[in-house]
Amino acid sequence: MSSEQHMREALALARANIKAGGRPFGAVLVYQGQVIAQAVNEIHSTQDPTCHAEMQAIRQASRVLGRPDLDGCEIYASGHPCPMCLAAMHLCGIHRAWFAYSNDEGEPYGLSTADVYAQMARPPLQQEVVLRPLKPADEEGLYAQWQAKQADRTS
Repeated sequence: MSSEQHMREALALARANIKAGGRPFGAVLVYQGQVIAQAVNEIHSTQDPTCHAEMQAIRQASRVLGRPDLDGCEIYASGHPCPMCLAAMHLCGIHRAWFAYSNDEGEPYGLSTADVYAQMARPPLQQEVVLRPLKPADEEGLYAQWQAKQADRTS
């Protein structure tokens, strides 16, 4: 399949999701030219605000490949990925993503995440979400404990 065909599939998923009562978002995840995951935004059915199409496709692809590293995968999304989905792509190693509809196109419909991108561009302590460090005085060694456990698994 070509890139345009993959995008057409993402758009078809989005349209089907509208008919099912959901939002107009679909995603197709491809590895080595093969579709390994297809998903839609499932917020309407799960009440989980993280069930975006891209997140669902990443979860499926990780299960299919049996690993959290999705290096070499590409994702096709009907809409511009939100910061959460884009961050997930960075974290799992996806280096190529395409979208059909931009944040500007989504804005009149309440489907833009441009405001969230603007928040995320601010320094963490200046964002609307109050984020402050709080580590108990006697707390130490959490990351070292994890590193030791990782070393045990590899030896």
